[in-house]
Amino acid sequence: MANLLIHQARLVPVGPGVVGGPSGRPVDIAVTDGRVTAVAPELPVPSGATNAEVVDAEGRWLIPGLWDQHVHLAQWTLASQRLDLAAARAPEDATRLVAERLEEYPGYPVIGWGHRSGGWERDVTVSELDAVSGDVPVVLISGDGHHAWLNTTALLHLAMPVRDSVVREAEWFAAYPRLATLVGNDGTSPEAYRRTLDAAAAMGVVGLVDFEFSGGASDWLERWGAGCDRLRIRMSTYAEGLDEVLRLGLRTGQVLPGVADLTGPHDDRLTMGPLKIISDGSLNTRTAWCCEPYADGHRLEYPAGQPNLSGAELRDLLARAHAHGLEVATHAIGDAAAAAALSAYATTGARGSIEHAQMVNRADVRRMAELGIRASVQPAHLLDDRDLTEKIWQERSSRCFAYRWMLDDGVDLVLGSDAPVSPLDPWLAMAAAVHRSADEREAWHGEQALTVAEALTASTDGWGTVAPGHPGDLVLLDADPYAARETAAEQAAWLRDMPVAATYVGGRVAHGDGITLG
Repeated sequence: MANLLIHQARLVPVGPGVVGGPSGRPVDIAVTDGRVTAVAPELPVPSGATNAEVVDAEGRWLIPGLWDQHVHLAQWTLASQRLDLAAARAPEDATRLVAERLEEYPGYPVIGWGHRSGGWERDVTVSELDAVSGDVPVVLISGDGHHAWLNTTALLHLAMPVRDSVVREAEWFAAYPRLATLVGNDGTSPEAYRRTLDAAAAMGVVGLVDFEFSGGASDWLERWGAGCDRLRIRMSTYAEGLDEVLRLGLRTGQVLPGVADLTGPHDDRLTMGPLKIISDGSLNTRTAWCCEPYADGHRLEYPAGQPNLSGAELRDLLARAHAHGLEVATHAIGDAAAAAALSAYATTGARGSIEHAQMVNRADVRRMAELGIRASVQPAHLLDDRDLTEKIWQERSSRCFAYRWMLDDGVDLVLGSDAPVSPLDPWLAMAAAVHRSADEREAWHGEQALTVAEALTASTDGWGTVAPGHPGDLVLLDADPYAARETAAEQAAWLRDMPVAATYVGGRVAHGDGITLG
């Protein structure tokens, strides 16, 4: 790993209990063999370094590298090529956009992403999609990723039973990898991945937890060898891939076998992450498992949603993972799902996280802290889900995205995006956590908001203010993230526009070659 000396950077205070405020005098930071080895007013070039990079930060602000703790990387990489349906406010809007795409590119399959039918006034039908698409396959994936609206041709092509309704939850997750038979793999080539990783590095991201549905260790090793070694990656597995992970003897935190052969014996950037379990559904699809029925539960087959696994199945997966050294990341949107997941963690002794924790009871937040289970949350979701939550969860909205409860009760809180459900943008996530509004309206349950310092701390993978012993995962900013602003809205705007000058991963430049002087 390259050696690095950053000259005259201001250390931004980061960590539990930090309240922000101005950084101190500029200091020098030395990185040797991928780790910070010294922080002092003046430092020499790391001893014995023949290829040292010397960076004059010129008083810029230095933070630990940012992490996105929840990404579906292949889907995010593909998103730029898909038909954007975020603006669709009714089924007719979506079918019009499909018709326009087919007119522009006749005969080509249409893959759409981003509609949120949970707020629409009626359910959609396959037949109305057939009417505008004919024999061309059309797959429209909801903005939460938990269901898809397919036409008949696409259903047949993906070997699913013909029906006049959407494909939901487990059936859709199983079908998703077969999309490559419609559109090929060009969108997830190594070149496409590199563009995605470069874009993340440009925002100060040094690491991702990849929860992609398809692929595994062999796929990531192939990408790594093809130049997709820009950032740190923790690769997850789902239950379907668990046997293979156990066969390889992989444990959470372990460097994937074969990395050393590709990029060197000291490369620790590609590691095994957790087992991912999707224990319930989503708000938009109305399949999140709740303690009480949805306000429009009379329309639903399961008025309060339902679990995707029985309690015994959930406990068995957690126990099996725990016995083999794997952490577990359990998706739980509804309050009933969160409670069941915590009971399973308590029974099995498994470690890991609740992913999303979108609606929770206060007692379960306290239990999360007692058990040492992380809350891995995606603040930008509250911007999209605000209105629908008020409509179908009503007064329970006060228990949604309850970040203040979590920090006050001692829960380890980490931020992510769930890209492509929300953009892979840590500054957007921090801004949403601080302001809790995307428009001129007041903060939505502002009592649950975070401070800028708390949001930044939750974005750095547990690393506090840069110090010796830390990984050489560093970000230079052109502005102070703690610069005083009068209102939460102004603070959020400041974060969303935060200029990143350079990003280093293990002491190697991932973004910002332009400020390297030697």
